Amino acid sequence: MYSYYQLALKWFRYLIYSSNGRGHGIHSPFVYELVREVLNDRSHYDAYGEIEALKKRLLRDQRILTVEDAGAGSTGNPFHEKRVSQIAAKSVSTRKFGRLLFRLARHYHARQIIELGTSLGISASYLASTNAASRVVTLEGSAAISQVAAETFRQLQLDNIIQVTGRFEDTLEKVIRTNPAVDLVFLDGNHRKEAVLDYFERFLKNMSTSSLMVIHDVHWSQEMEEAWAIIRASPHVKMTIDIFSAGLVFFREEFKVKQNFTIRF
Repeated sequence: MYSYYQLALKWFRYLIYSSNGRGHGIHSPFVYELVREVLNDRSHYDAYGEIEALKKRLLRDQRILTVEDAGAGSTGNPFHEKRVSQIAAKSVSTRKFGRLLFRLARHYHARQIIELGTSLGISASYLASTNAASRVVTLEGSAAISQVAAETFRQLQLDNIIQVTGRFEDTLEKVIRTNPAVDLVFLDGNHRKEAVLDYFERFLKNMSTSSLMVIHDVHWSQEMEEAWAIIRASPHVKMTIDIFSAGLVFFREEFKVKQNFTIRF
């Protein structure tokens, strides 16, 4: 992971080189609509209040969990003791980003959604709250964290979420095989370059021309930036949008020429 100083420099560079967040000067009608109707949507949806009130409770939750960390940064003994409040503070989507996930799923009418990296269930809750007819399959490596996420879903009365617990190496292939058509994929479970590229390649068979892939933390580390650069250059990808906290990947055939945008968000 980059240091706070390195991330601050990258954020400053992003602000300098990103396109205006209001949509001015963006010549792609598709991207202009995304900026105006999704990125800049300031509407308040009922689901926001319920999810964010629950997150506040998680931030005060002092229960200690024994969790297994198989993602980037885990070396030696993968088991660690963490308070729920610590996980909520460091590994749960921010309000701004969680609301964006909600709006993306809503705007693009995502009904079949897969998330890698459930954590405490906040991001999956945003994704599942757009429509009761949607179906969110969310994968988590830690059984202890997955149990807390299950509590989150019960308290929010979200019964359109399917939890899959276990190492991604053991669970992902079955999920991909049993969900052949996916509208939205959210990758936030492993920040190693090789893992992210592997997930991207494996999900390609599930992507239609209307599908969207969201990759979190594309500037989190050098490895993530290298993976992001390779994904942006992929011949399967027709358009990408870098909003710094995440990369949005589109596969629409109507985009005859690949375009990579950096948009202020």
